[in-house]
Amino acid sequence: MINVLLVDDHQVVRSGLRMMLETNDKLSVVEELGSAEEALIYLENHDRPDLILTDLNMTEMDGIMLVKILKNLYPEIKIAILSMIEDNIKVAEAFRVGADGYLSKATDYKELEFGVFQIANGKAYLTTSIGLNFVKSYKVDVTVDIHKGSMQQIYEISDRELAVLELIAEGFTNAEIADKIFLSKRTVEGLRQHLIEKTNSKNTAELVRFAFQNYLLQ
Repeated sequence: MINVLLVDDHQVVRSGLRMMLETNDKLSVVEELGSAEEALIYLENHDRPDLILTDLNMTEMDGIMLVKILKNLYPEIKIAILSMIEDNIKVAEAFRVGADGYLSKATDYKELEFGVFQIANGKAYLTTSIGLNFVKSYKVDVTVDIHKGSMQQIYEISDRELAVLELIAEGFTNAEIADKIFLSKRTVEGLRQHLIEKTNSKNTAELVRFAFQNYLLQ
């Protein structure tokens, strides 16, 4: 039997989760609590559960802080975030402070149940939809970085020229660019012209369009 403690500041959500989880006779919800503070008090006075499922956004203390505290106090307890929030930064932060899993409230019951068993049995688990978002974000970022570096080499664009190009795309004048990167106006004018020539562009507008189309700007 896997004993689960639910921590969520919405009673309806807690009750619904309890009903779903307890349809499996191998899962038992030992208690449902409305705040991180209540969870800390509960653990001081009761037997420790096998798994704690906590919401992310709660008043006073959020789920990230609760995970961090509990992992210091009770490292043997498995803890997972269960939230509607699927932001990559929040997910990464949760694992960084010690979470054993991150489950989405939007997932279907079968995956939620599977995730609970995986985490309770000592395996890290991330809801499939969130994991795919991580992969997609990683692939996009890496692809853009690779293309950007390659295009810089192909067109022999220096880092200084790239910095000027980025400011040109933001609409700054030669004088404003010179002030921002501590160059003379004449030097900036020369760098702008070099960029136009290296990319075989007719004018600044065409230069900026070329840069976006070829991953020099994003």
